[in-house]
Amino acid sequence: MCFGTRVTSSVKELQKFYNVSKLIGKTAVNNNLVYHHANGWAHPLMWIIPQESSKHITPSMWGIMPPTDMGADYQNYYKEAARFGAGLNARSEKLFDHYIYKNSAFTKRCIIPVDGFFEPHTAPKNFKIPFYFERKNKTLISLAGLYTTTRDGFNTFTILTKEATPLFKKIHNTKNRRPVILNDEDVEVWLSSDLSQNDILSVMHEDMDDAVLHAYPISKDLYSPKVDSNRPDIIDEVPYRELEIEY
Repeated sequence: MCFGTRVTSSVKELQKFYNVSKLIGKTAVNNNLVYHHANGWAHPLMWIIPQESSKHITPSMWGIMPPTDMGADYQNYYKEAARFGAGLNARSEKLFDHYIYKNSAFTKRCIIPVDGFFEPHTAPKNFKIPFYFERKNKTLISLAGLYTTTRDGFNTFTILTKEATPLFKKIHNTKNRRPVILNDEDVEVWLSSDLSQNDILSVMHEDMDDAVLHAYPISKDLYSPKVDSNRPDIIDEVPYRELEIEY
């Protein structure tokens, strides 16, 4: 499951990469939404490209809420929804039958631009080691997601996941899942309003190949509530004697 991302590209870099402009609306934005570690459980505001306004990036809160709820009540909603993963990820296999996802599958797909993301590896004796994933060429990663707009006009989103491919089976070896990572040529396709159910499934199935990605172990500070993991060196590589896999 994908519960942590890194977004250090500036707004201007995002706009240039995706050929979009910034659309803020009523949502207050601080620090241009830059994170060395965006912890999903803190429900940060992040940039998304929404299907309904595909020429813009706009702020949205990580953790999808039903469109019938009030965004102003997000703290209470996430507290109750924590046992269900707080809407941070959505299983793509449930895309067309889950009560929240099915309402977004055709008209409210989105892209979540990130520089990279974090996943845990379970070493022998249940020793947890965080890994950082990025593209080998260091360019932006386009995660596939869904969003909703609450009754009071608040956007929330979730990251779609799928069965693990070989790289993720080796590293994310407990949950055996991976985020849906769009190929660059599928970015505009994903945001199109003309896709059938089979088209959507095909884009998710034929997403970015493992060979394009690089992953390596980083500091366990990523998991510590006692230290600040939102810092530049959090992605520095760290060796572990407990690690028994090649990467």
